[in-house]
Amino acid sequence: MSERDIRIGDAEREHALELLGEHLGQGRLTVDEFGERSARVATARTRGDLLGLFADLPDPRPRFQQVAPAEPPARRSSFALEPRMSGVVLPVVILGCVALFFVLKNPFVFLLVLPVMLLLGRSGKR
Repeated sequence: MSERDIRIGDAEREHALELLGEHLGQGRLTVDEFGERSARVATARTRGDLLGLFADLPDPRPRFQQVAPAEPPARRSSFALEPRMSGVVLPVVILGCVALFFVLKNPFVFLLVLPVMLLLGRSGKR
């Protein structure tokens, strides 16, 4: 997409109308030309539409801010925890270890809590 294809808003249209008024005041446009161009400003959608109305006129012409390209969204890890879930993870891991303890009857199951929490914490910080 080129700079001329970028859509404009009301502020740009109002600025263009002010500039056309200056050209009318300088005698570069007749009242009829001013009316015709003003109507086209009101229906302009893109920068190119506005610039076309000033093609045969000297400065002042509409000026536009440079548009920076959009940055891609930050990539999230597939294991990243939602913020609202972070307070739920520790109790769920502990309950899981308790359940595993009753199934396996092995107290060493509780040693899984720390590595699991470390892994979950690391994946949430990426």
